[in-house]
Amino acid sequence: MPATSINIPVAGMTCANCALNIERTVRKLAGVEAVSVNFAAERASVTFDSKAVAVKEILAQIQQAGFKVPTATVAFPVRGMTCANCARNIERSLDAKVPGVLSAAVNFASEQAVVEYLPDLASPADMAAALSAAGFEALLPEAGESVEDAEAAARRAEIRDQTRKFVVGLVLTTPLILLSMARDFALIGAWSHAPWVNWLFWALATPVQFYTGWDYYVGSWKNLRNRTANMDVLVAMGASAAYFYSMAVLLLPALGAHVYFETAAVIITLIKLGKMLESRTKGRTGAAIRKLMDLSPKTAVVLTAAGEREVSLAEVAVGDRLVVRPGQSIPVDGEVLAGRSAVDESMLSGEPLPVDKKPEDRVTGGTLNQEGVLTMRATRVGKETALAQIIRLVQEAQGSKAPIQALADRVAGVFVPTVIGVALVVFALWWAIGGAFVPAMIRLVAVLVIACPCALGLATPTAIMAGTGKGAEKGILFKSGTALETAAHLDTIVLDKTGTITAGRPAVTDLAPLGEVLESDQSLLQIAAAAEKGSEHPIGKAIVAEADRRGLSLPPAEDFKAAGGLGVSARVDGRQVRIGKPGWFEAPGGEAAAVAKIVGELQAQGKTVMVVVLDEEPAGLIAVSDTLKPDSQTAIAALHRQGLRVVMLTGDNAQTAHAIADQVGIDAVFAEVRPDEKSRQIRELREKGAKVGMVGDGINDAPALAQADVGLAIGTGTDVAIEAADVILSSGSLDGIPKAISLSRATLRTIRQNLFWAFVYNIILIPVAAGALHPLTFVPDFLRNLHPIMAALAMSLSSLTVVSNSLRLYRSA
Repeated sequence: MPATSINIPVAGMTCANCALNIERTVRKLAGVEAVSVNFAAERASVTFDSKAVAVKEILAQIQQAGFKVPTATVAFPVRGMTCANCARNIERSLDAKVPGVLSAAVNFASEQAVVEYLPDLASPADMAAALSAAGFEALLPEAGESVEDAEAAARRAEIRDQTRKFVVGLVLTTPLILLSMARDFALIGAWSHAPWVNWLFWALATPVQFYTGWDYYVGSWKNLRNRTANMDVLVAMGASAAYFYSMAVLLLPALGAHVYFETAAVIITLIKLGKMLESRTKGRTGAAIRKLMDLSPKTAVVLTAAGEREVSLAEVAVGDRLVVRPGQSIPVDGEVLAGRSAVDESMLSGEPLPVDKKPEDRVTGGTLNQEGVLTMRATRVGKETALAQIIRLVQEAQGSKAPIQALADRVAGVFVPTVIGVALVVFALWWAIGGAFVPAMIRLVAVLVIACPCALGLATPTAIMAGTGKGAEKGILFKSGTALETAAHLDTIVLDKTGTITAGRPAVTDLAPLGEVLESDQSLLQIAAAAEKGSEHPIGKAIVAEADRRGLSLPPAEDFKAAGGLGVSARVDGRQVRIGKPGWFEAPGGEAAAVAKIVGELQAQGKTVMVVVLDEEPAGLIAVSDTLKPDSQTAIAALHRQGLRVVMLTGDNAQTAHAIADQVGIDAVFAEVRPDEKSRQIRELREKGAKVGMVGDGINDAPALAQADVGLAIGTGTDVAIEAADVILSSGSLDGIPKAISLSRATLRTIRQNLFWAFVYNIILIPVAAGALHPLTFVPDFLRNLHPIMAALAMSLSSLTVVSNSLRLYRSA
């Protein structure tokens, strides 16, 4: 087989040695024949034997070496799935047939595929072609059409198709079953045993078999062609056994007197009814995301030199001025230029109260303008808006798999072949023991039809969809099913202080000049603010804001440097200024005791104290204090009621941290932790056996968020923190933490109930269909000799039960 060559983009190289490092690392892989990394172009050319090594292994090797390979992710609906095995087939097809696909997760319940791939090697069109070859249809939007539009249209078409086929089946099966039962119970005359009546049964059953049930034959062919089997195979085999046996009796009367056309027709019609109801019910598990999609208006009013002009949302560009009247939704993200109003942001944040907006305030697309006319400037449009990103996050979470699904996947993978084997054994045993072909065939059909891989396949994804959808309604965005499941197991919540427990907007409360270096509050504040002018830290901003509030003019500063969580230094008017935590400085000579006393008094009040040093001489103290968020105390109390230990992690001094912790009921405090030490603290907690959820909002929290079992980012925080977290609390409220834990536990409980029902259903009813109860004479006859029609009814109900149980999350969580 000829070698395969790929050209991969690589990010993170800083010098030519990095390129050599990548070459050495990749070359270690068995099957790699040549590697050439171009540092300037930031690309790696790799020639390899695709039978010996996969593309994803090469990428993993590069990533393990400390470099990044930019990848893309695409989500699209897939039509044609009938059970969980189909989802596995699609994943295998994408993985094996499309070079460049790194991972594929297919959600049978939502009928969505989420694929991570290398854009240079694969495209959505390649994926659609691979799926088409496997017998499925990927719904990629046409030009000018959104994915949502294409998906909604396809879903409506599918429901119409299933409804039409069910109605045909019902219309033909009803007289068939009534006539057949009347004949079996001798309720009608001898004419019913005439040969032409069997031909009438055939005429009624045949359209049901090959029109209503055609999908099962098509599905079976597609799966068998791919050397797999799914629910379609079971239904097609079961119904065909009854139908073709009846055909044989019809053509060769010597084989028997009774035909089973009604059995085949009822099996197909009942299962079609179940699939139709399942499809409609499944659609409701994705209701939350459709609510989010519906938030965006279809049009916007653009303000031009010629006046107002209504345009489609796709035509709005960054910088456009838009007019939003009361009762209208904000079309895109932007900034208010004129007007005041109250805006309902509840569908995005979960907070019920409207938020007042005025000029220079930011507004988010999809929120509802309630009172006044707003003129705004568009700052983010299309896929860049917050709403579009929330929808993407929810879709990816709903398309992902929770770890608990692995068991169901493994069982589903061998379920159908096992059931077929069991059915054949049951048929052989009953034929051998009873000596009659027909009763053995009836047992075989019942076993084939009652076995239901659908319930197994739906148990986890429907609950994940309902859980993540409900979370989105409450302003809690789970990024994956794994995060949703893991959050249920947390026993420790670690909270950052500033911006998480407190509002993150500290204000200067005390100014204390020391000695004769600076004599007044004003001069102390002026030189400190000048030095902090370049700082992004909330305390630095508070000092600058206080100077602005007092109208002080700030001298120019140069050589600004931040000292990693300790403080900052700069040169102001030719003098070296350092501002930072007391521990950053050596004891200031004979004044140490006096200074320490003032520092201690201020810290005991819960204030953060900064020392100002001018030319290595202590010049003064500045104290700042932050306000608690109004919901911090109630949220931490709720976490305690849930049995969680709550820990504070802060870079602030111990006295201030304990003062804040006492106010809100924190169980343990880790104070004076440098930003680079936060992740180490989280790792140590995990090494002690704790399941840790880290809550933070700042850039310095990102490593700790990534280190925790579950990272929860306050949605009002930095993009870096949000990117590193597993859960986003978009409301910015700590109340979202106990809500997220509660929702996660409810979802996991629902998944366990679903899996229990799905397994128990098959474990109990397959033996019943096989005739395990036949020797027990006290058992009702319909259970001892389970008819395939009853089996079809039970099979249809099993999937509906699982989906309906998942929908309870919308009401109970």
